[in-house]
Amino acid sequence: MSTDPDPGPKAQADLAREIGKAALELGFARVGFAPVDRFGHAAARLERWLNAGFHGGLGYLAAPDDRADPRALLPNAKSIVVVALSYAPERSPTPLRRDRLGAPLVGVVARYARGEDYHLVMKRKLEALREACSRLVGRTVVARACVDTAPLLEHEAARLAGVGLTAKSTLTIVPGLGSFVLLGELLLDVELPVSAPAEGGCGSCRACLDACPTGAFVDAYVLDARRCIAYLTIEHEGAIPRELRAPIGQRVFGCDVCQDVCPFNASPQPRPRAPELEPRPALENADLVALLELGAAGYRKLVKRTALRRVKAHTLARNAAVALGNSGDARAAAPLARALREHRSELVRSHAAWALGELGGAAGAVGREALLQAMADDQSPVVRDEVRLALERLNLI
Repeated sequence: MSTDPDPGPKAQADLAREIGKAALELGFARVGFAPVDRFGHAAARLERWLNAGFHGGLGYLAAPDDRADPRALLPNAKSIVVVALSYAPERSPTPLRRDRLGAPLVGVVARYARGEDYHLVMKRKLEALREACSRLVGRTVVARACVDTAPLLEHEAARLAGVGLTAKSTLTIVPGLGSFVLLGELLLDVELPVSAPAEGGCGSCRACLDACPTGAFVDAYVLDARRCIAYLTIEHEGAIPRELRAPIGQRVFGCDVCQDVCPFNASPQPRPRAPELEPRPALENADLVALLELGAAGYRKLVKRTALRRVKAHTLARNAAVALGNSGDARAAAPLARALREHRSELVRSHAAWALGELGGAAGAVGREALLQAMADDQSPVVRDEVRLALERLNLI
């Protein structure tokens, strides 16, 4: 199909249908078309959120980029193609079960991060969609592909494109698919008819708000990132606040709790899932001891072409220490004691000390001895402070 650079209304509608068909053939589960006008209401909500300090250390969200103006990314944009890529589990999510006796000590990685890095997958598919648009339009289109790293309010774009509604969890819910979706946008210099915005919402449901382990939801549609497990385990590079460590449980990268309890995700029938996002065994059952003791080579192998590239090895080790402390398993004592004695990172050693105190009696003699040795020998006041608290908890001082 070939059209003029600025096709008329009928040709625009035909073109939109062909672009939508091409998007579905590339594996996207949903596609819609949003206007390029500035997202005024969403911009006001973002400003209120930033002024409240709920973004924590996510300083880039407060940067001068106008995230509500698509034309700030592509000045001659005329349309936005919004797509959703599904990574839905094979069946309705079930709560994490405790490890069976003798099983490895495993941590939980958020579902979106268990396969290939979705940024790579999405950019590849959006580039293929751009090429399809050029063929359909009959000229090389000017376009910009966006994933969540681009300064664009993608959830608002998805709502305006009719792809999905914004949930109380602040995620996008795609009717018939749920919230286990990743969003992408293709800004085009081609005039296309916009889709009807998504309507409806969560009604009186509060499942996600009430289930959050750390109480990160200030209210419906308002998330305090500073308390969110995804923020704490991925974006936050320093010490995790003590009062939030136990609620993290055994999660080492991200969190799915608000999605696991969402009624929109409850379906006995399998839902489509991009094959590139199929879980890798090492990430579906993350070995906590291996994460705690990751060397440079092991780290590179583990995170290669995955979303885990966003965090450093010592951050994963910190998270693993917290998860081991929350396991209640005596088998966690020895690796935590080794980390307290030997790990180069003060951050990891301090969290290993906390974890040994959290294990309580399960820390055993090996844990107690490591704490007493660290109290005498560790040169870091931060580590010694955590050691002192752990020893107090174990009634050793």
